[in-house]
Amino acid sequence: MSADAIVLGAGIIGVSTAVHLARRGKSVVLIDRRGPGEETSYGNAGLIQREGVVPYGFPQQFGLILRYALNNRIDAHYHLGALPSVANFLSKYWWNSNTSRHQLIARAYAPLIEHSVSEHNDLIQAAGAEHLIRKDGWTEVFRTNQKRDNELREAERLRSEYGVTFKALTPSDIAASEPHLSNDFVGGLTWVDPWSVLDPHALTLSYVKLFESLGGRFVKGDATSLAKTATGWKVSTVDGPVEAKDVVVALGPWSDTVTKPLGYRFLVGVKRGYHMHYGIKDNKTLNGWTMDAERGYFLAPMNQGIRLTTGAEFALRDAPKTPVQLDRAEAVARSIFPMGERLDKEPWMGARPCTPDMMPVLGKAPRHGGLWFAFGHAHHGLTLGPVTGRLLAESICGEKPFIDMTAYRPDRFRI
Repeated sequence: MSADAIVLGAGIIGVSTAVHLARRGKSVVLIDRRGPGEETSYGNAGLIQREGVVPYGFPQQFGLILRYALNNRIDAHYHLGALPSVANFLSKYWWNSNTSRHQLIARAYAPLIEHSVSEHNDLIQAAGAEHLIRKDGWTEVFRTNQKRDNELREAERLRSEYGVTFKALTPSDIAASEPHLSNDFVGGLTWVDPWSVLDPHALTLSYVKLFESLGGRFVKGDATSLAKTATGWKVSTVDGPVEAKDVVVALGPWSDTVTKPLGYRFLVGVKRGYHMHYGIKDNKTLNGWTMDAERGYFLAPMNQGIRLTTGAEFALRDAPKTPVQLDRAEAVARSIFPMGERLDKEPWMGARPCTPDMMPVLGKAPRHGGLWFAFGHAHHGLTLGPVTGRLLAESICGEKPFIDMTAYRPDRFRI
């Protein structure tokens, strides 16, 4: 097979890139070792986070870091044996998270987030996937006045600086919108702009169908077989070798399996996460996406059931599952909402690819023609899939990207 472009990785980033290339008349082959959307893109809170202009930083307060060190929380957990391997990433992540640098990073990151909903809407309409989308935002609920007041002040700042919108909630507001939630909460806020996805995997598959309707082809293959040819690149697949002038590496936390053999050494850490689906007791309802802010877990009413998601686990990417955060979260969640039985055979686990400056790696490889990178989206892979895909396709096709990509360029690292 020959094509104009190969996209390695059929998560939401790779699929969106393939769609935008196919829209521009390119012949595209999308390659993954598994089915589309079956890795990290499968399990998440299902949010297109228009409010997420400030990427998740590393805690700066010494007391909070000490509390995390106890390793008994829901929002973060670590493998002690993995710390030597991830120490370099964590130290640079901590350094970039200081107030002044974090604010600069947020300003560079915000243009991606600001176009997240509009770019998804473009593909949702084209794919006929409106039935998978809700447009009523998501809610944080607070157990203490201090947390509520701090978060509302931050929300006001984001509204002033970035134009995000929110609504403050009293306990009676929470009771009116979520009558089956406990009365443990002193207030909350609803982020109005984000959209939520009833089945993230189904949304990815709908984009794959759009891609195929444009003439694109998905095939299973081995990304690690990527090799340079006289005219471009070649990859082995179950249907034989595929050759193309351009190749996009969109392999998320596995991108290093391709970039390292080519001589690129990106410092990309992994934040693993877990989810489980639950039934509901006594015909109760959870009406919207809800985060227990102090405890650090999400409850999301998805098509498969109530999805409970955890925070970040710092571990080696391929280490066995240790879903202790999920067990901790489930115990707390059952105290605030009448969750029923577990619906999945075992907890799902995924791995989020994270750079120490909290911004993705997007753009042309500095030392190879026709090689492009699109990974490192951390907590916002679903959110940023279509905007990333459009930027990469514009760059590959020689168009002027609709957002300045300088801050995300691969050569900002010493590679």
